[in-house]
Amino acid sequence: MDPFANPFAPGAGSRPPELAGRDDILERARISCGRAIQGRSARSMMLLGLRGTGKTVLLSEIGRIAEADGLLVSKVEAPEGQSLAKLLFPEMRKVSRSLSGVEAAKHFASRALGGLQNFAAAFNIEVGGVGMGVNPAAEPGLAESGDIQHDLPDLFGQIGRAAKAAGKGWLLLIDEVQYLSEADLSGLIVALHRMSQDSLPVVFVGAGLPQVARLAGDAKSYAERLFIYPPVGPLDEAAASKAIKKPITDEEADISAAGLAKIYALTQGYPFFLQELASFSWNNAEGPQISEEDIAASYDETVRSLDDGFFRVRLDRLTKAELQFVNCMASLGDGPYQFSDVARTMHKEAKSLGPARASIIGKGMIYSTDHGYLDFTVPLFADFVRRQNAE
Repeated sequence: MDPFANPFAPGAGSRPPELAGRDDILERARISCGRAIQGRSARSMMLLGLRGTGKTVLLSEIGRIAEADGLLVSKVEAPEGQSLAKLLFPEMRKVSRSLSGVEAAKHFASRALGGLQNFAAAFNIEVGGVGMGVNPAAEPGLAESGDIQHDLPDLFGQIGRAAKAAGKGWLLLIDEVQYLSEADLSGLIVALHRMSQDSLPVVFVGAGLPQVARLAGDAKSYAERLFIYPPVGPLDEAAASKAIKKPITDEEADISAAGLAKIYALTQGYPFFLQELASFSWNNAEGPQISEEDIAASYDETVRSLDDGFFRVRLDRLTKAELQFVNCMASLGDGPYQFSDVARTMHKEAKSLGPARASIIGKGMIYSTDHGYLDFTVPLFADFVRRQNAE
């Protein structure tokens, strides 16, 4: 069929043509944002899931919903090794400047901007290429300690008060939360806890790998009560069928019931894989209906595409020692894997493998599913590793 009319979008963070199976998460986010603007208690959220399950897409969709409801929205991605202070500074400054244009909010927004100057100096953040360390405190005593757990709650408080005075709210979206340091995650949690205690219209939605719930709990014990932790996993068959069939019928084409079942069986309902296989099947089908045979014929091409892109870029990040660890995991079948079994298979002491294990977890390749157990953060990754080793 016509590739220019192909409705599927198998890109990193690309919104699928039909966002199926996530209504509950979107509705909970909408309620939290609405309650925040009304000055009511609103729980923040942490979306937890493996790679390719659509967490980034959901963050963007939640942002669109919030903007339509009148909230100011900031979206950032936490890269490895960057401090939360530097990550959030430009967003807090932008929001504060926006609120400073509202007469009722000017006082608090002005204080926030002054505090941000102190914050920039304390954390060595350059503004317009110029360091702020030599400047006198713009707002003495506000956000100038250099301790993220003290300064971030002060800044969130001023922004929250400005937003409340303006009749607005602020939604902060952070992707890849697992890359935040423990100190930064702790500071963020303290700031959000303060917003909840003071009933200020600041809402947070984060997204990250499954270990984020444990990391948050380790950072602050009350994080378990502060956040909702909705899992973002594979779609069930009904949602997967809707995600595939509706975009096809919207283009005045069709797909057989057997074809839908075939896509679900081959992808196990993982959204990114669904989009990839559906996209190749569309391009390869004669039309106007995509058949089970079209999907079966497109599967090998889909696997090659995933191997060369989605899977390969992750494997290439590993050192030789880390690669040996990952190969051993995959050789044991499908996870979760008992760490002691990996060590035994590698003929190593578990203690000696600790640094490699920690490094691979830090790179977001594997995570601890339970005490003593590991699994890959990428669905079907073990299959990919085994294919590579069989070549």
